[in-house]
Parts: sequence; structure tokens; C-alpha cells
Amino acid sequence: MIRILVVDDHALVREGVCRLLEGHADLHVVAQTGSGHDAVRLCRELHPDVVILDYGLPDLDGLEATRQIVAARSDARVLVVTMHASEEYAARVLGAGAAGFVVKAAAAEELVAAVRKVAALGVYVSPSMVDKVLGRIHPGQETPPEAALSDREMQVLTLLAQGATSREVCAKLALSLSTVETYRSRILQKLGLRNNSDITRFAIRRRLIENM
Repeated sequence: MIRILVVDDHALVREGVCRLLEGHADLHVVAQTGSGHDAVRLCRELHPDVVILDYGLPDLDGLEATRQIVAARSDARVLVVTMHASEEYAARVLGAGAAGFVVKAAAAEELVAAVRKVAALGVYVSPSMVDKVLGRIHPGQETPPEAALSDREMQVLTLLAQGATSREVCAKLALSLSTVETYRSRILQKLGLRNNSDITRFAIRRRLIENM
């Protein structure tokens, strides 16, 4: 029996995933939550085999939540699920210790197959993303511009692109205002951008956020 923790801040999506999983005799949902912080706590308490983790949580993004779950040493295998078909997100969460990356546009049975594979200590990446992710790993391939950003700079960029103010980024990432402004300046410099509007356009073009 594969014990699963489902983490998604949209209740209807979360309930739908739980119903899908419970329809299979070898899969059992031990808990569900819409909070990244709760997910880390539940991993310590319940020791699930697999955590299905939505990348876009309101309190912790998928990258930070993955890191904290891995650091909790619960032996849970993290399967990140996201609407963003971005090889950059996939490469970063896999680098942080996730065992899989599935886009939400995937068929329901793909999610089930992914859960089974990561539970068996394999690594799963949506077929539509495999070539792109391998392109980020192998030398000689063209490197996307966002690869120049650190993980923290990527987090700041994503929040700014979604319309957050610098102070809101401070609160979300527990950083000082001066630190956020330093990250913002580095982002603009590294990507050759001028302002927050440019950041938003860049993030949409690179499929790091949805077109608002």
C-alpha cells in the first residue's frame, strides 16, 4: 500500500485528486492540506511514502516546500504537480530533491503512474517535459535566460511578476526590504530588464506564470 499526502490549496482540486487515488486498491491518502507548512509537519508526523505537492501554494512555493520536506528526513518522495510547463521549475525542484514533476494538463492515469514510479524509488517527469528537462542538464544545449538566476532570485521574480509589491515579497519570503530590492536589482541586471512590467512580460513569455 502506497501512503500519500496530497497538498494543494484549491479544495476542489485536492478532493478530486484524493478521489482519483482512492479508486486504486494500492493507493491510500493518509492526509490532505492546502498549506506548505502543514505539509512539512504532516510529513514528520505521518511519514507518507509520496507527497503530491502543488507548486503554487500560498505560503511556500514548490521549491521551498520540497527543500523543507527533504530536510525533514521523513523519507517521503516528493511529486511536484504544477500548471506551469516550465523546464526551469522542473529542473530546480528535481535539483532540490523532488522525485517527480507532472503538469496539471496531464491525464489522470499519468498522475497515478507517476505516484507508483516515485514510490518505487524511480524518477518521473511528464513526457511532454522530458526533452526540455534533459536539455537543461546536458552541456552544449542552449541555456534559458532564467537559468542565470539563483533559486531565491527565481522566487522573487515569480512573486514580482504576479504583481506583488516589494513589501509583500518581504512578508512572503521572510526577507528584509533591502534584501528584496537587492534581488530585484540583480534580476533586472541579469535578464536585461528595466522594471516590474518587464519582469511580468518576461515571466509570461517564459511560461513561469500564467498570462494575467
